[in-house]
Amino acid sequence: MKNIILVARVLVVLILALVILRFSASAQQRQEQPDMNIDAATRSAILESLIKELDAGYVFPDTAKKMEADLRSRVDNKEYESITSAKAFAEKLTADAQSISKDKHLRVRYSFQPIPVRKEKDEPTAEEKAQFENFAKRVNFGFEKLERMQGNIGYIDLRGFMDPEAGADTVAAAMGFLANTNALIFDLRQNGGGEPAMIALISSYLFGDKPVHLNDLYFRQGNRTEEFWTKPETVKRHFGDKDIYVLTSDHTFSGGEEFANNMKVLKRGTLIGETTGGGANPGGMVRLNEHFAVFVPGGRAINPITKTNWEGVGVEPDIKAPKEQALKIAYLMALNKELERTKDERLKGALKEVIEQNQKELDAMKSEAKK
Repeated sequence: MKNIILVARVLVVLILALVILRFSASAQQRQEQPDMNIDAATRSAILESLIKELDAGYVFPDTAKKMEADLRSRVDNKEYESITSAKAFAEKLTADAQSISKDKHLRVRYSFQPIPVRKEKDEPTAEEKAQFENFAKRVNFGFEKLERMQGNIGYIDLRGFMDPEAGADTVAAAMGFLANTNALIFDLRQNGGGEPAMIALISSYLFGDKPVHLNDLYFRQGNRTEEFWTKPETVKRHFGDKDIYVLTSDHTFSGGEEFANNMKVLKRGTLIGETTGGGANPGGMVRLNEHFAVFVPGGRAINPITKTNWEGVGVEPDIKAPKEQALKIAYLMALNKELERTKDERLKGALKEVIEQNQKELDAMKSEAKK
């Protein structure tokens, strides 16, 4: 089991690397890779391997059969015959599979660099472990930015949920730095997901001293369900009933959506921004051949309260707003609550000035958006 977990963590980190890096232009340039030509035999082999893996591992067996039928009908209709680009073929297979499954995690990937053969339960190599550790540290375990904003409002720009064991000290440092703030804003507008156990660890700071059931993951393999709870005994300080705001965008995905959904369903936070991307089915990357792989969702999230998830529909915010305006709206809400609570007249005056300035900036953003 430990080996499987390690393999899964490597896959999570590699996927997160792509998600986090795509938000900068220079990184997009680094991701560009040469294309290659593929022939009919290669297309056929990839297609058969894809069908086999979906049939063996996709979380919904009936849907896997429907995808197989659709893909074979497209072969009969000669939809793939003119495709000689490896990149284009991966994109076409992804679109076709998603047209039936509606599953945004299910993606066929092309890699110019050869994809190594791995036995199902192989432990990651020393090189992969080093990559995992170096990347996680380089992105500070997902914590992009911390700030104590004017008015004593805490802000966390969180890009991904990394290994909770290796990242526990970073989480403790981040949450400790903001422990004395009066409200907390989690910015998940560029969060591509990650490990559910890290979501549970961070959430442990946000609730009381009793465990809270956050989410379940059902896996087809083994017909098993894994529960995720807060662990209040593992953290030193709790935010108690302080206000929490969660910023979302259409880029918020997977684990980022779980965190947002948990906060919304448990009525622990106010969601502000855009409806999220709509990916709730966890899984893993499977090699199809030397240059193609597929991410096969082998499980699904199940919220313990609603018994549903956000697959294909996303998480709806409590307050809908363009992602560019979400932070200002959350900040103003937090400041206005502080203004209502405080009895210190000097502090009231200072808060009013900050509110007035930020309201002007928000109004200007709204005006600009209308042009």
